[in-house]
Amino acid sequence: MNPQLDNATLQAFAQVADSGSFSIAAEKLFLTQSAVSKRIAHLEEQVDCRLFDRIGRRITLTEAGRTLLPQAHKILHALEDAALSLQNLSGEVAGPLSLAASHHISLHRLPPVLRDFSNRYPGVELKLSFDESEAAYDNVLNGELELALITLAPSSDPRIHAETLWVDHLQYVVSSEHPLAKLDRPNLEALTRYPALLPAPTTFTHQLVRNQLSEQGLKPNLGLSTNYLDTIRMMVRIGLGWSLLPETMIDDGLTRLPISKESIQRPLGLIYHRDRTLSNAARELVNLLRRHKEPLA
Repeated sequence: MNPQLDNATLQAFAQVADSGSFSIAAEKLFLTQSAVSKRIAHLEEQVDCRLFDRIGRRITLTEAGRTLLPQAHKILHALEDAALSLQNLSGEVAGPLSLAASHHISLHRLPPVLRDFSNRYPGVELKLSFDESEAAYDNVLNGELELALITLAPSSDPRIHAETLWVDHLQYVVSSEHPLAKLDRPNLEALTRYPALLPAPTTFTHQLVRNQLSEQGLKPNLGLSTNYLDTIRMMVRIGLGWSLLPETMIDDGLTRLPISKESIQRPLGLIYHRDRTLSNAARELVNLLRRHKEPLA
């Protein structure tokens, strides 16, 4: 076994392992698929172990591969951090910055921050992706992203720094013409008689509604589902069901249902990995986000 593992082969191994695909790994590394295959074959020769089982088109890690993967990530992240630390010494705020934001934050919270940031730091190459909060969280945790702006989970991995920037106050809503809008005292039981228009079961909003209903032994009558809150608002407005939406999105076509006595809140904020070195660009964006944050009640 040759213990001298190089960065290129470890990077190819990690990309194939994380994506489960040689072709996707090749795209991300800007290589041909055959070049990635050669690097994996070279690495398997170095460690004298098969790292992937290839059954048809399916690729899975062997036990040796599962053992190597966290160490490979650790080595690659250490090399990236070392390069960033040296780059940061110049004090220059430039270069690539990988950032993900949920669709709701991208539409309703982020535009003024990005305008301010791009005016201040034109040398930054912002790589912005629009991801579901759960996917963005995982990508920060595994080192794919420097920062993410998401709906914050009630609890998080100790390796993640999570910071609330904004708070959405949520209200149950229906169309002004919906039967629930005609009730004097609507309650959770009444909601279950009509379709619920909610984001995916893994989201904070869906879990919050389901938990409130389950406390009374109820389950939501699930209708159409999408993670785009603007689309949900449209579907509620035309009478397809009820939902739970931020107050800032409620317009004249919607009616609030006074069901919850206490304010329902959804924290939105930024996350980054505590053990990773942030680039100068990432640090400046974090500082700017903090200046744009709303006073928290």
